[in-house]
Amino acid sequence: MKIRVPASSANLGPGFDSLGLALGLYNETVIEHSNYLSISVKGEGSDKPHIRKNNTFVNIFYDTYKELTGKRDNFRFAFNNAIPFSRGLGSSSSVIVGAIASAYYMAGYSIDKEQILNNALKIESHPDNITPSVYGGFIACVVDNGKVITIKKELPNEIRAVVVVPNVAISTEFARGLLPKQYKISDVVFNISHAALMSAAFMSENWEILKTAASDRLHEDIRMSKLPKLFDVRRTALENGALMSTLSGSGSSFLNLTYKKHVKKLLSVLQAQFNEFKVVELELDNEGFVITQS
Repeated sequence: MKIRVPASSANLGPGFDSLGLALGLYNETVIEHSNYLSISVKGEGSDKPHIRKNNTFVNIFYDTYKELTGKRDNFRFAFNNAIPFSRGLGSSSSVIVGAIASAYYMAGYSIDKEQILNNALKIESHPDNITPSVYGGFIACVVDNGKVITIKKELPNEIRAVVVVPNVAISTEFARGLLPKQYKISDVVFNISHAALMSAAFMSENWEILKTAASDRLHEDIRMSKLPKLFDVRRTALENGALMSTLSGSGSSFLNLTYKKHVKKLLSVLQAQFNEFKVVELELDNEGFVITQS
């Protein structure tokens, strides 16, 4: 089998732990029955020997496979990773979702995306990353009684992402530790209202109000202060055709959405001004994870 899992961008500014979307950047894994366990890695992580020795995907796969079958068969895992680690693009969610879905498939079970999602929630408690990895598109989600309740909106081809990827890794745990334990009611209300407006904007495809809707008072500026150049990234993007410009997940990457017709200009300006960072154009993914026979 081969599984392809998209990257994701979570929070989208004010939608802390509740809004996200899937990006056309993928981790692909081929899994085959084998006489012995074998792991190979291409792309992201190929230069890190510990990923082959203690591979999170493989560990979750085997835990799930054994739970489903009672066996520990041998498999060959060939990873081709395009999602960078610890950059706020859902690399860990891609691994978790991919491993669980693959185990179900190799164990002979039909693939129920809702079931895969709620199993992933047991490992990754923040649904705004794992849900786009499962379903694709733009998602609004909550956790209710231990299950993810979500609504998905497929995204049109006219909207593209221009993502700025700094060469600085920021772990989710570290970024979350920066946040205060208490917030002012006015700031919480600000975020609730803007997250609601953003959801409405995506659902109605009213792209012109995204810039207003994307404002946040709970987490972005605190996290961006650890890499101050991100403030320049946001300002530059919004001045050059971005419909919205938000920290992707906990960072350090920055998500910029724009019309397809404006991609070339935005990409060129960002590459010129931030040449120490990687800047890439990405389509938006509407499928979530896809399994095919290898």
